[in-house]
Amino acid sequence: MSYIKSPLSDSDLKVVGDALQGALVDLVDLSLVAKQVHWNVVGPRFRSVHLQLDEVVTTARQHSDTVAERASAIGVSPDGRSATVAKSSAIDTVPEGWIKDVQAVKVLVDALGVVIGRMRERIAATDEPDPITQDILIGLTADLEKHAWMFQAETV
Repeated sequence: MSYIKSPLSDSDLKVVGDALQGALVDLVDLSLVAKQVHWNVVGPRFRSVHLQLDEVVTTARQHSDTVAERASAIGVSPDGRSATVAKSSAIDTVPEGWIKDVQAVKVLVDALGVVIGRMRERIAATDEPDPITQDILIGLTADLEKHAWMFQAETV
């Protein structure tokens, strides 16, 4: 049952709702991964990587709120519970313990790559059924791609 009447048809709502839910899960997990690495990074580039990780956390948290509120606005109940995130995310788990700065960068490059790939699929899927949601996904993907570029530039 939905308390919010959706402006979308049932079939469009399914596609868009799935895209938004998937985006929410990926963003919540990305923020958790980045924060875990943030707490455990060590090495000569500790400070710069540590600060850069917090930027990813901020981006992911801001966009997760936008995504969840868009889902609510179209009548889809967003699910950001830990069990849902753990079950649905495609991001690899973070190694336990201290993480060397070089490995921390690799973890983020990989995580961002997975999330960006899935976001681009969602952008394509929402093109026809809901350009408003697609616009949100395009904007957040651009921000994630900027973070990915900055982390990749550290691997050269």
